[in-house]
Amino acid sequence: MLSRCRADRSVRPGRAATLAMAVTAVGACCAALTSCSSEPAGASAVIHDYAAAVSQQNISRAASLTTAPGQAGDALTATMDGMHATNVEAQVVRTVGYSDGTAGFTLKTTYRWDTGTDSERAARQFVVKTQGMARNVSTGWRVQWEPAVIYPGLRPGGRIRNIRTDARPAPRVLARTGKPFMVMEPINEVVIDPGRTEDLGRTVGAVARVIAPMAPQITADVILHKISARPGEPVVAVELRDPDMQVLAGDPGKIRGVSVRRTDRLVMTDRRLSSPLEDGLTNYWQAIRDVTSGWQITVQQPGEAPQRLDGRQGAAGPNIATTIDPRIQSAVGTAAVEVAQPTTILALDGRSGGILGMGQNDTAIDRGISIDGEYATGSALSAVFDAVTAYAKSHNSGTEESLDRLGLGVALTVPGASSPQRNGLGVERIDFRPGEIRASMLNVGALGVALGRVLAGERSSVAPYIITGQQTKVAAGKLGALDGELVRPILDAMVATVRRGDASDLTDSKGLRALVGTNGPDGPGWFLGLVDNTVIVVYTEGERAGTAALQAVQKYLKVRSR
Repeated sequence: MLSRCRADRSVRPGRAATLAMAVTAVGACCAALTSCSSEPAGASAVIHDYAAAVSQQNISRAASLTTAPGQAGDALTATMDGMHATNVEAQVVRTVGYSDGTAGFTLKTTYRWDTGTDSERAARQFVVKTQGMARNVSTGWRVQWEPAVIYPGLRPGGRIRNIRTDARPAPRVLARTGKPFMVMEPINEVVIDPGRTEDLGRTVGAVARVIAPMAPQITADVILHKISARPGEPVVAVELRDPDMQVLAGDPGKIRGVSVRRTDRLVMTDRRLSSPLEDGLTNYWQAIRDVTSGWQITVQQPGEAPQRLDGRQGAAGPNIATTIDPRIQSAVGTAAVEVAQPTTILALDGRSGGILGMGQNDTAIDRGISIDGEYATGSALSAVFDAVTAYAKSHNSGTEESLDRLGLGVALTVPGASSPQRNGLGVERIDFRPGEIRASMLNVGALGVALGRVLAGERSSVAPYIITGQQTKVAAGKLGALDGELVRPILDAMVATVRRGDASDLTDSKGLRALVGTNGPDGPGWFLGLVDNTVIVVYTEGERAGTAALQAVQKYLKVRSR
């Protein structure tokens, strides 16, 4: 870069001497700032201080070292927020001073993101070189503010961003038949912002009328309840798929205080289905999307489409094969909503342990009932604990191993269905008191699968699972071989319960074996059944919880063959 140094013209030496002096002057000016400015050390200091502040992502400090702190602060904030880099390194690679009281510099800025291995971190960085100027103003040397200091050619209001990219096509969640059970689809969120309407009641009423053809259950009272739960905040009144939008009674986006926010989401292909398993499957699906995600650096200039600067995107993730049976999922979902009390139903394959479906009514959702929460078992499993105790006495052994192998004494973490929060059996293992045992629906389901496998000729227990190829983590004990002497009394008790016990009034129950009971008059109630090589676990809460569990089972038995 050429310097604009002024030569002293008071003496006119010869041509050779003049050339030599000129060369010397230019070389001196380009070698360092100290030769061609009134305060070259100040210019060098402020440029390096600015670079250091950027490296520290200290926006206020960096902005204060410019000629326009407000504009610089806004632009740098947009940059740091948009790039969200783990590490930023701004390095001054060249400076040059000019005799007109300015100084130039070249800045190399490297943005880095921690992504795991050293090779991944090396690949995940973005480097940009920019040119800038510094000048001496009334407050001292300052970096002349231009957005181009951030990125070459950047204009006021422009920004560079690091955005996530996702591989296409998105993985699908498949049912046990191989057909799609959940897929990613566009979702339209109808959002009400109380701060953008002068008459909230009128707005809510208008929204309820517009969405009534597709979501009649979302009334004005329902929406107002949502709003009251989050005072002053925007609230999603309803979520609709694209086809739903075509049958509304109007455009909700035209209502004052209402906007329609479009997003992509994993949803069930059959809109009639809903399941507590949806969250776990979505989390597993999202984990695959995260692992296969890519990145892209873009520059956004005012009034222009984003321009790609750099990035990387790998291949799409695989589809997710599950054990879900849509027919059984529909049956357990229908059965659960038919009961007024909090009711949750889990169905599993009686031989493999694959989870076939899980249904839950709104009151159970409100109570936070989960597949791996621990609940008192009460009298429902009395026959199981009697058999465990008798087996331990006859074999002069403890109860721990039997409880473990039956699935009750272990902690189960099922990828795609549960979270690793449980600690195993809800009593001290060395102090076995059946009346105090707490278990999860997964534990009771594992018990049912163990019994089902014995009926099928298998003499060992297995862990429930939902993602094909993903092994359930078993902790705090081991599953394993089952002795007929332990299991036979339990199966006999299940037959007796259906023939002449609490489950004897059930109809459509051919081949059913069951245990049912409560933890006192206030519940909870449990039902464990085996029918058609399917394990059915029902958990209810409230008064007459045992009766409620039987009501849910009766409904399931009626709709299972539809």
